[in-house]
This record gives sequence, structure tokens and C-alpha cells, in this order.
Amino acid sequence: MSPATATRIAPTAIHSAPAPAVSAASATSVLVALHGEPHRARIERGVRQCARRWTATDGDQPAFEDFCRRSFVADPARLPALLDRLEAAMEKIGGHLYEMRRSLRRWSDLAGEEFPGVDDMLATFDPAPDLSEQLYRQRLGFVALLNFDHPDLATMLAHGASWSTDEWAAVRIAHQFGARVPSSLNDRAREVSHRCSRWVSGFHIPVGRLVDASGTRWYAGDRALLTHWLVREEIKAQGTMRDGLPRQRALAHVLSRAIDGSIPTDVMERRSATDWDAARNTLGGVPVTGDGSRHGEDVMGPVRYERWIEQFRLAQEFDAHHPEHPTAIARKFDLDREMRESDVERLLTDLLEHPARHTVSAWLRTRLGRPLEAFDVYFEDVGDSTDADALNAAVRAKFPDEGAFERALPDVLRGLGFSAQDADDLGTRIRVEIARGSGHAMRPALPQFDAWLRTSRLATELGWDGFDTAMHELGHNLEQLCSTLRVARPALRNVPNTACTEAFAFLYQSLGRRVLGIEPPGGAARARAADAVATMLAACQIAGPSLLELHVWRWLYANPGADARALRSEVLATADRLWARHYERHYGPDPYRLLAAYQHMIGHPLYLADYAIGHVMSHQIRNYISGRDIAAETIRITSIGCLTPDLWMRRATGAPLSADPLARDAAAGVALLE
Repeated sequence: MSPATATRIAPTAIHSAPAPAVSAASATSVLVALHGEPHRARIERGVRQCARRWTATDGDQPAFEDFCRRSFVADPARLPALLDRLEAAMEKIGGHLYEMRRSLRRWSDLAGEEFPGVDDMLATFDPAPDLSEQLYRQRLGFVALLNFDHPDLATMLAHGASWSTDEWAAVRIAHQFGARVPSSLNDRAREVSHRCSRWVSGFHIPVGRLVDASGTRWYAGDRALLTHWLVREEIKAQGTMRDGLPRQRALAHVLSRAIDGSIPTDVMERRSATDWDAARNTLGGVPVTGDGSRHGEDVMGPVRYERWIEQFRLAQEFDAHHPEHPTAIARKFDLDREMRESDVERLLTDLLEHPARHTVSAWLRTRLGRPLEAFDVYFEDVGDSTDADALNAAVRAKFPDEGAFERALPDVLRGLGFSAQDADDLGTRIRVEIARGSGHAMRPALPQFDAWLRTSRLATELGWDGFDTAMHELGHNLEQLCSTLRVARPALRNVPNTACTEAFAFLYQSLGRRVLGIEPPGGAARARAADAVATMLAACQIAGPSLLELHVWRWLYANPGADARALRSEVLATADRLWARHYERHYGPDPYRLLAAYQHMIGHPLYLADYAIGHVMSHQIRNYISGRDIAAETIRITSIGCLTPDLWMRRATGAPLSADPLARDAAAGVALLE
């Protein structure tokens, strides 16, 4: 199905979570009578955690009490052995399934010849579709919950700093046993997620017929740009070009058409050979009609928002099975991100309202030599203004293609300060491939497996965009390898959340020019200043879309019957409100609604804030590392283990997460750059 083909989404049935089937009080009395009052606190906690998940299919009250009698470990000296066994079991189960699923997805994830239908079938095939249910049915999950604490986020934030490595491992093992979700719903989730991701990865807008306001064509006839990523990158690349402004305006209108669904179907289906003026939305001078609300119109319509609604309907189905976290928002913040929703919203707002933004935007006006326009929100070229051809040539000379980059990774790491042994150990365990859609990285789920770096490329070479993305993904891969191979216990593998790994991705992406040997003049101080300003610009750029997505998901829960057209109207209105509040005084009006451009909202719901948090984290980490050994600190920090992000940052840098250091350093950086 082409991206321009709208589908109509039927309402889905909402599953109901079964009510608790057993009495925790009765089972608690049985165990206290058996083991004595000194064990009451642990017994009450464990029985309560099990009763919350126990259903009628698991047995009646006598069966529940019999299980508790047989499975409660009263002797504290035996708990470490139980933890070791559960940890080893979950490591093997999860690790091998992850690798199987990665292998099955490769034809969908990677560029290459397609096998329609079969590739999708393989990507959505799950060798263990009811694993979470079977872990309960076969009692393993109940053994963990009966004997180890499953604390909520508030408890982890309040007390986690005092927990030992083994106590954290026990918490992480217990957390692997969460809500009981029917396998049929998990099947639907895989299908919906894959369908939405494929829609996004296939959304390449043909720009070969695009003309600017003067009627100039800028691209070859077969050129197409993945939206939003490559359209945004083209806008950024033209920021300092002498003839870049007309092209930037034309491309911003392309994004606008993608956002509101008014891209002509003849453009998306490559049926038109006439000029496409995206600003006026004309083909050969003839206006394109309709808004896609009715079949047979000339534009693609609200198909983007139908995909968004599909993700929301899926989230609603999961809500009933998460009584402690009954919305996708609560699950994203409390379970996945382990940061309070209010704290993240405050961080984003603090960033956007910081007085330093006035200093940075004034500098940017001077840098560009003109009043700022809305698409300048993407500008990050703070260092030297090397043009695209020169950047491509520098990459070509060192890394002609992705294979050359992969072979050179040990040398790249040695050049960044890693010891010969660490460079070889890490650099030889990263496989480089070309993604069908946007770049991404995949971790080794078990120590014997490699990490996978996926990037883009030009037709005949890697190119600057492919290399720049590869350096970003290299940061992910280094984190992934270290947090797999060098943590204290298997249960603590990984970093706390996505923002933590994004911090290292941004850190290593910022080192790309150093790797190529084309760092800007001015020494380390000027480089740090430029980096602070660029990071502030990038963080503020993504903070707005992050807030938009959060606000829109709140609106969806307040208006659960909304259809795609209503959602589209709300997204556009929210983009206008947030722009007026946080951006207009810096960049002027935004006729394009660029805050709504990001396709993550369709493929990876509620993900965007991790980028903004990652920028802030990355700056704090870079500040801490400055003057220290970047390689040694990378290994140390990524080996801390999967604590809460707050505790992880305190142990990584000695300070909590805050937008203020980045904003202050950006303002100081402007003064140095001037």
C-alpha cells in the first residue's frame, strides 16, 4: 500500500482486565501462621503483588494459598540463589528471542530487494507470542513477585540511591513481570506497530518536480526524500548556502503538505511530470483541490492521522490491562522512561522559556544575516560552514562506503582515545548496514552477539548524511555494548531509558568532524562553545514537538471518539498554540506547522521527549567529561547499570538532570563565538 492511500479504521473492541480472583488477606494469614510475625512485611508485600496478577484461570483460593506456601522463600540466605536462577533464566529467554526477532525483521528494516507480503509476515512473526502469559501460567512470574519487591516509580525515586547492586537486580527481575496481556492483543500490537512503522519508512516524497517561488527546479527527476528526516536535513543543509533560502522555503512547504495531508496524490504516486509548487499547491499552475476528507479527491488526506488514531486505539486496548498505569502516557513515563510526567514537562518548558534563548536567537540572526524564518528552527550549523560537497568529499576520502566505515571502526575508536584493546573489543563487534528508513541501532541482547548500526547512504557512496547518522548510531552502539558486557549483573544491563542512550548518540555525533580531521579552527574552547550553542538549538527544536505530542495524547484521552480529521485539526491547532508561546518571538510566524512534522509520532508514539532529554543529558555528560578521558568515561558511565535516570545521572556526573547548565553554557558560548 502506498503512503498516499488512505484507509478507514474501524473501531476496535476494548479488552477488559479480569478482576482479582483471590483474597490476599487470607493467603497472608496462612503464610504468617506458617513462618511467623517477623516475616509479615515481606509476606504481605509478596502475596499482594501475586494476587494482583492472579486470575481464575490460575486456580481458586486454595490453589493460590497452596502456591504461596510452596513458593515463599522464608530464609533470607536462600534469596540470592533464587535471584541468580531467575536472572539467568530471563537473560536467556529474553536474549535469544530478541535476536530471533531482529533476524526476522532484517528484510523490512534494511534497504534491498523487497518480497511483498513475505517480508511483513516475517517481521511480525513472533516465536513466543504469549510469553508474558506463559510466565504466569507456568508460575515463574508469581515466584518472582512473591519473593522480590516490585516497587513503583515513587518508591524507586525516594529510596533507590540506598539500594545495593543486588537489591537493584532483584527490582529489575521483578519488573520483568508486569501486566498480563492476552496474546491476541500482543499479536495486534505487533501488526499495528509494524504497519505504522512501514508506512513511515515508505513515506518518501518525490521532489524531482518541486519548484520554488521563482519556478526553479532543484532536484533530479527521480529524487525522493524520506519525511520528515531527509526533508529536514535538506532544509538544514541549505542554511548557509548562497542560494539556499528559496529552496528552504519550498521544502518547508513540502513538510507543511505532509503535515496537513494536502500533498497531491499525483505527486506521491509519481503520475505527474508537471511542476509542483508546494507553496501554492499547484501542478502545472493548476490548483490541487480538496483536503482528503472524501474519496476521489486530489490529495492524500488525513491518512497520517488515521495511523495515529490506530496507535491510540491500540493503546486503549492495553489500558484495561494496566490498572496501575491506565493510559499510554502513564506507561511511557512511569514504566518506560521512569521519569515523572510533570518533571519531563517542566524540563521541556524550562528549556523553551530560558532567557538564554533570546541570546542564542539574536546570535543566529546575525549568523544568517537576515530575519529568522520558521524553518530556521532546524539550523544547527554553529561551527564552520563547510558546504555539503566538501563534507561529502571528506567522507568519501576516508569512508567510501559503509563497509569501509565498519572496517575502520577500531581505528576510529583509537583516534577518540580508546585503548587498543577496548577499540578492538568494541569496534569489531559492530555490524554496519543500510536502513530502509531512518537510521537506528540494535543492541546485543546477549554477550555473544554483536551490535548493529543502521544508517543511510547516497547512491554510490556513504556521504556526509550517512556518516553523520552513523556517528550518532555509533554512540548508541558503544552504550549498548558497554551496558551489556560491562555491567555488574545481567539484570542491570542497558541504560535507564532511551534518553540516556540518546545522550551518547549525540555525544559521538558531535565528534564526527574530529574523526574526519576537519574540526573548525579556534581550539577546544571554541569547539565546546559551538557545541553548547548547537545542542541548545537542537534541544529547543525538538522540545516543541515533544510537548505537542504530549498535549495531543492528553486530548485524545479526553476525546476518545475522535476521528482522523478531528485529530488533524487538533494537531494543527496545538502546533499553532505552542509556536505562538515558545517560538514566534524568536523565529517569527510559522505558516507550515513544523512542530507537527516529526514522523516518530506515528511510528514510535510518545518517544520524542527522549531526544530533548537526551540533548540535555548529553551536554551535562560532555561537560563532565571535558578534561577527562572520553573513552574511559564512556565505559564507566554506560556501565553504571539500569537504575532510574535521575540516580544514573547523579552517579554519572554528580548532579541531577537540569536544563539550566545547557542554557547557561549556550549563552556563554555565543559570547565566545562572537
